[in-house]
Parts: sequence; structure tokens; C-alpha cells
Amino acid sequence: MKVRYLFRATYPSGSKFKSIASAIVKITDEAPFYIKPEALEVKVFSPDKTAMIIVKIPSVAFEEYNFEVEDYFVVSSTDLNRVLRRGSRTDILVLELDKSVGVLKTIFRNKKTGVERTFFVELKQSIPEEVPDLDIELGVTVTMLASDFKLLIRDLKTVGDYATFHFRENKLHVYSGEQQKEYRAILEEGSPLISVASTVEEAKASYSIDLLRLATRAASASKNITFSFDNDKPMKIVFELEGGGSITYWLTPRVE
Repeated sequence: MKVRYLFRATYPSGSKFKSIASAIVKITDEAPFYIKPEALEVKVFSPDKTAMIIVKIPSVAFEEYNFEVEDYFVVSSTDLNRVLRRGSRTDILVLELDKSVGVLKTIFRNKKTGVERTFFVELKQSIPEEVPDLDIELGVTVTMLASDFKLLIRDLKTVGDYATFHFRENKLHVYSGEQQKEYRAILEEGSPLISVASTVEEAKASYSIDLLRLATRAASASKNITFSFDNDKPMKIVFELEGGGSITYWLTPRVE
């Protein structure tokens, strides 16, 4: 008897979805996926509420995207990440939701040989916490290579626990330091920033470097990163996914 799945989607790249799962697992133990007409979405806080991740993969980014009703399902982010790590560049990823037996069926289909590998991820019975939409006006927006951002955070981590981002005179000053150790970088458009836009003359805020490192987990999924901040406000970090979609982080600032 043919099984009717509440949700079935085919994604063209198993390896790209692997990067998405890798980003989610660092934020939360359980990942709630929301099935919507326009997109498959994950939206969840970290346990301590210091970070939020929003993953949006538009329906048009899938080769197939079928569902019966708007719904959600919850899986262990560790279990999902463990399975999706098995995907490769030559694999197409098929997701099939079967709530009757409580599993997310995950199929890797080799594009060249047609060989399929099937894994089952158990569904959790959890009811997701409602996460509000954030609409915060931020005065400074910066775009740079994701690889440069990752290197910047690595350098900052060698000297301190918090990083200060200070925009003034059309330049971004980033620094950290403690116990006679200090790191400072001055970034500007063209060296190495791709672009800088601001609606304020000056803005300054500090963030946990550990939180910033969490965001670098998505660096492999995108060529560029865009981040926005303002005086003592959360930082918004956006990775645009090739083929459509995005991974967005919101990080709380350090309050002196």
C-alpha cells in the first residue's frame, strides 16, 4: 500500500542541507520545522535566549514541495545533523514526513547512479515555543566575505570573551582584550568589506565571541555575510543561501 506523506520535498543538494543542519545543532537541541506554502522554516531560540536562528528555504528552491496542510514537526537537531552529514555533492535529498509512525524519512539519491540510502529520524512530541518576529531598526549594515568574518572571529577569540563593534567616520573598528592582551581591526569598504551602509554617524555595541562563533557555523553555506548592529542593540547576521533561502541569527548584546 502506498503511503501518503503529510509533507514531501526534494532538495537538489544534500551537501548544502548538511550546512543548514550544522548551523541549527549549535543553537538548539530540538529543531522545529514549520511547513508553510511559501517556505520550509525553522525559528527557535537558544536555551538561554541569548541567540535566535531563523532558517528559511523557499518552496521554489525545492525540486518538489508537496504538503497537505500547514503543519510543523520537531526532531532532535543532533539526530538530524548526524544523518544529514551523510549527504554528498552528488546526492539529492528527499524528505518525507510520516506522523503515523512518528518519523522523518530522509533519502539520499545519487544523481549519477540513482542509488538510494534511507535514514529515519524520530519525531519529537514537543510543542514548539512561539518565537516572535523581530523588527528592530539597526543603523549600520555591513557586507563582507563569510571567510573573512570567520577569520575575524577566530582572531578575536584568541584574546577575549567579548568583541566590541564600533562604527565611526565610515569605518568599522572591532576590538577585544583582557589581561594585557588586545586585538584591534579597522575595516572599511574595499578593505576588506564589500559594502557599508549607515543611517547613523556612530554606533557601538559588544557581543559574546562565543555567540559570534556560533554564527560562523553557517559560513560554509554562503559566500557572503551581512550583519547589522546599533548602539547596545542585538546584532542581526544573515547568510544568503545559494539557490534561495537564508540563515539569520539574532545575538543579544552585552549589557554593561
